[in-house]
Amino acid sequence: MEDIHRILEAIKCNNKRSVLATITHVEGSAYRKEGATMLFFEDGSQIGVLSTGCLEADLAARVPDILEIRSSCGFRFDLQSSDPLTWGEETGCGGVVHVAMEPVDNVLLDHLCILKDYLDRQTEVMLIKKINPDLSVSDYGFVTENRDLFGEWRGEFPQDLLDLKDSVDSQKSGMKQVPPLNSDIFIHTYHPKPRLIIFGAGQDARPLASFAAATGFSVIVADWRPVLCDRKYFPDAEALLLGFPEETVDRIHFTSKDFVVVMTHNFRRDQELIRFLSGRQLSYLGILGSKRRTKRLLSGGSIPANLHFPVGLAIGADGPEEIAVSIVAELVQTYRKNRTRSCCP
Repeated sequence: MEDIHRILEAIKCNNKRSVLATITHVEGSAYRKEGATMLFFEDGSQIGVLSTGCLEADLAARVPDILEIRSSCGFRFDLQSSDPLTWGEETGCGGVVHVAMEPVDNVLLDHLCILKDYLDRQTEVMLIKKINPDLSVSDYGFVTENRDLFGEWRGEFPQDLLDLKDSVDSQKSGMKQVPPLNSDIFIHTYHPKPRLIIFGAGQDARPLASFAAATGFSVIVADWRPVLCDRKYFPDAEALLLGFPEETVDRIHFTSKDFVVVMTHNFRRDQELIRFLSGRQLSYLGILGSKRRTKRLLSGGSIPANLHFPVGLAIGADGPEEIAVSIVAELVQTYRKNRTRSCCP
C-alpha cells in the first residue's frame, strides 16, 4: 500500500523539520512508480522508500540545502547508464526517475493534515502539482471526490483541473498536459486505507490482523467473546467490536471497498454472519474452512460472486502464520486487481 499514510501519521506526531519527496515521472522501469512518496527528517530518519536504495542516499544529502533555501527542488536520476560521468553507478533498474522535493513548511503541513483527515474519513483525494522546467514544484492543489479544494495555488484554480477529477485519467498517476496551462501538471490520487473486518478473534486471527495492518489495511476485529477480543492480542487494529454477529454487523457501515474475513470457528455464528453479509456489496468476502464446511454454511443457497473459500491463496499453508500470509496475499491481489480495473475500464 502507499507510504503516504505512514508519512501523514509521522508528520502529525512530529515537530522536526522534514522534506517530502515524490516521484513525478518514470521513463522505463523502476522499483517504484509515479506517486510514490518518501519523507526525510532533518535528523536523518526516513519514512518510505523510492527505490531499492539507489536514490535515498543522494536525496538525503540534499535535505539540508532544501531546508535552508525553503524551496522545492527537482532532480532527474538516470538509472540505466553505467557511464561514470552520469549520476551514480549502474543499478540495473534501467529507468529514468524524476523526483520533486518540497520542504514541509507550516502551509504544506496544514494541507497534509487536511489530506489525512479526508483519507481517514474514507474519501479519495487527487493531488495536482504544477511542475517547473527544472522539475521543482511551484503550485499544488488537492481535490476531493466531492470537489472540495485546498492547497497553495497562485491565482484561480483552473476549472480544467477540477474537471480532471471526474475523468478516467484521474486514476492514472503521472505527468499530464492541460492545454490552458503553460506548464506540466503532475497528478496522483490518494486512496484511503482499504478496510479489513475480521469476524472472529481466535488465535489464528491475531497474525492475520498484524500482517494486514503492516501491509496497509485498516483492521477491525469483531467477536462476542471478551477474553479473545482484547486489545493485548490486537495492538495494531484500528478498532475492536465486542458483540454477537447481529450486534456488530449493525454497527459497521459497509462499503463496496471493504474486505471481510469470517473465522469465528463457530458454525452457527459463521452461518449468521454469512446470512448478514452475503447481500452486501463488498470487495472481498472470505470464509475460513474447507469447501465442504462452507457449502454446509450456505445451506444449498447461491454462492455470492465475491465469496472466497477456502480463504487465501493456495500456497499449501499450514498453521496460523502461514494461513495469515496466504489470506493477506489474496487480499492484496484482489485490491490490486480492483485498482487496475478502475484505472483501465
